[in-house]
Amino acid sequence: MKESEKALRELLAERILVLDGAMGTMLQQRNLTAADFGGAAFEGCNENLVRTRPDVVLNIHRKYFEAGADIVETNSFGGTPLVLAEYGLQADAHELNKRAAVLARQAAEEFSAPVKPRFVAGSMGPTTKAITVTGGVTFEGLRDSYYVQAKGLVEGGADLLLVETCQDTRNIKAAILAIQKLSREIGAAIPFVVSVTIEPRERCLLDNRWKQCGLRCGTRTRWRLG
Repeated sequence: MKESEKALRELLAERILVLDGAMGTMLQQRNLTAADFGGAAFEGCNENLVRTRPDVVLNIHRKYFEAGADIVETNSFGGTPLVLAEYGLQADAHELNKRAAVLARQAAEEFSAPVKPRFVAGSMGPTTKAITVTGGVTFEGLRDSYYVQAKGLVEGGADLLLVETCQDTRNIKAAILAIQKLSREIGAAIPFVVSVTIEPRERCLLDNRWKQCGLRCGTRTRWRLG
């Protein structure tokens, strides 16, 4: 077990840990232009900002730590090759996720202290495809896409992975299998958390088999490290 994972588990047993807020909202407040994103073709691709405007992303991480967060999420919510393909950036997925984790790790190291260590959660969003709800993606394709993202985040220094805002249990399964595959390859279990959003009008089924996951319903969230 890595020292950071050990410290994280010990702290979770002692107290509630504070996670940062929305990255996208903070980026919108910066009134960034197409040039900031790397050109008109990439406007709106927040994940590309880790290489075009790393200063902005790093500043946001610092602000959250200054506000008292224990954990910040990487700027990689839409960092799977599946989502980045919408901007023609699928081949850059590993690099972008790794850079996102490196930036968050830099901020965490700046603010860490023996009495208050800081951590990095690698953000893995639900993608723009859901097997049950939207279709348009295979289970294997989704799993492979999550694997590329997870690999970049772990190599960049993420302490845990956050599979977040999920609406489809099959998407969750694909993400977990990708993380477990990577864990086997590196010879160490990668801690992960799953947050689930429940929409009553959507055709989504959530069940109690996900004992390793944290469930978010409205504003209530329960976490358990996988």
